[in-house]
Amino acid sequence: MGVRLLSLAQRRAGPFRHPAFFYDSEQRYVDCLVPFVTDALDDGHAVLVAVPGPNLATLKHALGAAAPEVTMVDMTHTGRNPGGILAGVLNRFADRHAARGVRMIGEPIWDGRSELEYPACVQHEALTNQAFTGRDITMVCPYDQCRLAENCLADACLTHPQLWRCGDPETSSADYAPDDAWHRYNQPLTKGVTAVDFTVRTLADLKNARAFAAAYGKWFGCADDQQSDLALLVSELASESLMYSTGPCSLAFWYHDGYLVCEARDNGRFDDPLSWLRLDAIARTRGIGLMVANAIADLVRCHTAVEGTTVHAYLRCGGFVDA
Repeated sequence: MGVRLLSLAQRRAGPFRHPAFFYDSEQRYVDCLVPFVTDALDDGHAVLVAVPGPNLATLKHALGAAAPEVTMVDMTHTGRNPGGILAGVLNRFADRHAARGVRMIGEPIWDGRSELEYPACVQHEALTNQAFTGRDITMVCPYDQCRLAENCLADACLTHPQLWRCGDPETSSADYAPDDAWHRYNQPLTKGVTAVDFTVRTLADLKNARAFAAAYGKWFGCADDQQSDLALLVSELASESLMYSTGPCSLAFWYHDGYLVCEARDNGRFDDPLSWLRLDAIARTRGIGLMVANAIADLVRCHTAVEGTTVHAYLRCGGFVDA
């Protein structure tokens, strides 16, 4: 598929640990994760807890006086776009506290994640192993085995090298294969049947593309700041496409189920799915457009193959506005 991921030996190198924690009750959730947090604090590590709101409240209450020492974020807000979790939440925290060692709890998959979001969630989990290889980080990912589907639990075994079940010894995942998981969800993306097309052939076309995107967003009820976001997103994706592909960038816009969707399609290959996370790589490889998309959009899906790359960026908007 043209995507280069690390070898198994490279992924297992260094102190980074990435266990999946399977829990079946609120009590087991607390019994396992609270000692993980308090032990980390006692050892002088920086601790981040990024889980859905109800679980966040449960842990905050259980931690008591220790809670103010922990950075806590609601994953349903900060992680609404799975593709933005690594750069916008985890890597930012890890870089800020690198000298202390970092311990994190991240729950990117919960009951209520949509089928549209789920592939991006699995790819996020798969890429986490590559993103933090060799760093003094432990990243525990809870999975609710009572509410999540069996395929979700099976995918967790693919994307996590260690498995935790409260009260049992840690085990190694015999199914660990993050590359396979990433490629399985590198799914072709289909343009909406009501899509409106716009082709960007040269950098001179970008001004018109931005204006077209803003007008389209306004037509579908996007607020002024969302129209600006959409124009920026289109500009970055299209300009990057022109730089790293040999043909035009084909843009398409449509409205679907509360989202305005922007598609950017070209014949370029996207060889490094983490280039947008490594700022040093942005100057020498494509990635900044995807970085902007993940920072702005409510959801980003990406498909890359030998024949080209397609990005779908979703923005929540108000719906059709009758002129």
